[in-house]
Amino acid sequence: MPEPEVLDQMRSDWNARAREDVRYYVAFGRRGQQDEEFFASATDVIRLLEDELKRLPREIAPEARRGLEVGCGPGRLLRPMSRNFGELHGVDVSDEMIRLAEERFHGGARIKVQVTNGSDLAPLPSDYFDFVYSYAVFQHIPSREVVLSYFSEIRRVLKDGGIARLQLNGLPPGGKTPDTWDGVRLARQEVADFTRTHDLQLLVIEGAGTQYMWTTWRKQPDGWRARLRNTGVQAVIQRCGYAHTAEPVVPQSGRFAYTSLWIDRLPEGCDLNDLEVKFDGISGTPCFFGPPEWDGVCQLNVLLPRGVRTGIVPVELLWLGKPVCPTAWLRVIPPGPAVPRVCSVTDGTNLLAEARVESGSLKVVMEDMADPQAVSAAIDGRPVEALDWFETDPLAGRFEFNLRLPADLAPGTHQLELSRGARRFPPIAIEVA
Repeated sequence: MPEPEVLDQMRSDWNARAREDVRYYVAFGRRGQQDEEFFASATDVIRLLEDELKRLPREIAPEARRGLEVGCGPGRLLRPMSRNFGELHGVDVSDEMIRLAEERFHGGARIKVQVTNGSDLAPLPSDYFDFVYSYAVFQHIPSREVVLSYFSEIRRVLKDGGIARLQLNGLPPGGKTPDTWDGVRLARQEVADFTRTHDLQLLVIEGAGTQYMWTTWRKQPDGWRARLRNTGVQAVIQRCGYAHTAEPVVPQSGRFAYTSLWIDRLPEGCDLNDLEVKFDGISGTPCFFGPPEWDGVCQLNVLLPRGVRTGIVPVELLWLGKPVCPTAWLRVIPPGPAVPRVCSVTDGTNLLAEARVESGSLKVVMEDMADPQAVSAAIDGRPVEALDWFETDPLAGRFEFNLRLPADLAPGTHQLELSRGARRFPPIAIEVA
C-alpha cells in the first residue's frame, strides 16, 4: 500500500492549489483565466480523447456508454466529454476540486463526481466502464507505487473490451525528487511491461521520451495473452508510406521518420507488445494502432530504426515471432538538414502571456538542437547566466530553456538575444511588466 503521508500530501497540495487559482493549476495557461478561456483550453485534449472512442463497439449508442475521468479537477474535461456518454464519473484526490465540480454541475444526472483516497478507485464497481481517461494527472503523482495502483484499478473497473486513454510523463529520469507537481516519470518499457503482464492490449504509446506520452489500452479477459496463437500468414500490407501525408517515401531519421502501414485482415489479438516490424532486417518501434476502418483495414504507425539504409527496403511484419503477412517495400530517403530554430518565447509561468514577462523568468523552446549546451542568452547585451535546460522531445531535438531575467531589469521593451556557438538568432522583443 502507498505511504499515507504521500496521499495526504497530494490531497493537501491540490486543495491549496484549488483555493489559490484552480484554473491556472489545472490548465497551466495563465493566472486569472475566465471560464470561457479555461474551457477553450481543453479543445485539443478533447479531440485526442474522442478519437479513441472510435475503438468502442459501434452498436453501443453514446447514451448507453459509461465513462470515467481519473483526476477530474473542477470539471474542465467532464463538461465537453459528457456528450459522449449516458453516464460520466469523475474522481479526484482533492476535496476542494470535487466541491468546485459539484457546484458547476449541480448534481446533474449525467455527471457524477466524488473524492477518492488518491491511490485506488475503491468506491467504483468492477467491470463497469466502457472508457476511462486521464490527462495531466499522473505526471503530478510523486509515487510510482501510486501510479501503478491506479493502473491496476483502471483495469479492474473497465469492462472486457473497454478502452483506457492515459497521458503520462515520459521524460527521462531527472535529478529532482518527485513531488506533487513534478511527479514520477515512466519509460515506454514500463508501460509495455505493465500491459503485457495484466492482459491489456497495448494499442498506442506515443510521445515516449516527452512530458506528454499518451497510451491507449484495451482490457482483455484474464489469461488472454497466454491463449494467443499465430496460425500463419493471413494479413496483407496494402500500402506503406509517410505517416503524416501518406506519400510513398519516408525520411531515414529525425522527427518525420515515421511510416504508416495500412494492413488488411490483421489478427484481432495483435498489439504493440507482440508485434515486430523489421526494415531491411532491423526492428523499428511500433507506436500506434488505429481503429479498423469501415473495410477492416487498420493503420499501424512505426518509427524507423536507427541505421536503416536509404533506398527501397523490405518491410516484414511478425506477430508472436512469426510472419503475419507477405513482405512489403518502402522507399527510404535521406533526411533534410537540421535547422536549429526558436519555436516559442513565453513568460516562464503564465504561458498565455507570450512574450510579456510577468514572473521574472522566460521559457524558450528550440528545435533541431544537437548541442543545447552551446546555447547562450543575453538581454540587451547582458549575458543571462542562470540557464537551465532539458530535452522535451528527442526525435525533434526539442529543448526547453528557462531563463531568469536580471533582477534590476527595468519594465518596458527589451531584446532577447540567443546564440548557438557562432550562430546568432534574430533578436526577439520581450516586454517586462
